[in-house]
Amino acid sequence: MNYYNEIKQELINNEVYKKAKDYSKNRSDLTTYYNVGRLLSEAGKNYGEGIIKKYSAKLTEELGKGYSATNLKYMRQFFCLIEKGHAPRDDLSWTHYREILKLSDLNAINYYVEIASHQNLSYRQLHERIKSKEYERLDDKAKAMLIKKEEPKTEDLIKNPILIKNTYDTNNITEKMLKRLILENIDDFLKQLGVGFTYVGNEYPLKIGNRFYYIDILLYNIKDNRYVVLELKNTELKKEHFGQIKTYMNYIDKNLKTPEQNPTLGIILCKKDNEFIFEYVPNDYVIDREYELV
Repeated sequence: MNYYNEIKQELINNEVYKKAKDYSKNRSDLTTYYNVGRLLSEAGKNYGEGIIKKYSAKLTEELGKGYSATNLKYMRQFFCLIEKGHAPRDDLSWTHYREILKLSDLNAINYYVEIASHQNLSYRQLHERIKSKEYERLDDKAKAMLIKKEEPKTEDLIKNPILIKNTYDTNNITEKMLKRLILENIDDFLKQLGVGFTYVGNEYPLKIGNRFYYIDILLYNIKDNRYVVLELKNTELKKEHFGQIKTYMNYIDKNLKTPEQNPTLGIILCKKDNEFIFEYVPNDYVIDREYELV
């Protein structure tokens, strides 16, 4: 079998098809590169790894740019991925897949394919999510559920740590400075929390008796149909933080929440976690996450 001629014809046919039917070029690309990857895999078994470099040089000479050895290796990886049971997504471009195929962890690959497809991420947005190691920042419970194709709770998908861009000249920031950094880039912050989070306000006032108290940041999750109280701490997590946030959550549940809405979620964003606190402090609907200045 002449693998080179088969590969060349696949690539030529794809270019012709895309010019005639631009609307389905993603599907054409993915089908073509799967077939090319299969042929490359078979050729490699017969002629050795060096065949990719040889084919790349010939294709570049005869067809032009776009067929480097690196690109051909990605096509072979794509074929191997599909053979492992991954169904290609027509709504993702080859550029998306090239970015994802840089990863070696199959579970991470599946995660980024899912979010890129469901959240309609551009290539650049996907690149930033991968660069931030979003999958790696999920906790083990959420990863295990995703691997089993179970649906994690919204709070399980909140990343840890939360990455916050620091525009100050110091890492020794106050809670007020931390809040300002979050609000300066609130869209990115909400994306790190997950799906459905929206901003309500900051320094949200609560009147309890004759005194006013202020929630650092109040959010709402549309997907879960509930308020989210966010408290910021530039210290290690302490037990008294739970009493404070539970007071605010109870106030929201009694004064803002309607019967159709779910109980309020509380998030304590702290400089350092203390895993032992959760063993002894009641924490229904309260989670904690660390922040990291970048």
